[in-house]
Amino acid sequence: MPHNVVAAQPPAILMTRVWLLEHDWLHSVYTSNSNQSPTFRFPDLLSACIELVLSSTESLARLQLFLSTELGARDPKSPRRTCHVWRRQFDELLREHRASWNSHPNPKFDLDAIATGCVAVVRAEHDPIRRVLTQARLNCAARAAAEADQRA
Repeated sequence: MPHNVVAAQPPAILMTRVWLLEHDWLHSVYTSNSNQSPTFRFPDLLSACIELVLSSTESLARLQLFLSTELGARDPKSPRRTCHVWRRQFDELLREHRASWNSHPNPKFDLDAIATGCVAVVRAEHDPIRRVLTQARLNCAARAAAEADQRA
């Protein structure tokens, strides 16, 4: 009797790290009274920050400035926390990690630096908690629609 070979599905969430200051802010969003029905967890919150920054040319420019100035001036051995992100936004992080602005002769920033920068940029903008939670809702709806399309 032949064996059915099932292709392994790539993981839905992947791990990265976020510097402590920005992780603490994400935790404050998580515990915010605004985060309810549904309560979004860290993969949703970090993914929302990444989506907000990497989908806007202006925000991407602010990310590059933050990385080159503020994050670049921090102690490179500063503590980081593990944080998960949804695959789609992880792929966006990878795209930016490979982008020309992050290639020779420019300084090279790791994935955790880019993820951290996304959080920092959103945090510095107007009404950041509302924006993150709104984007988390949009991301959640997009994932649900994509899953429904795959099943159909």
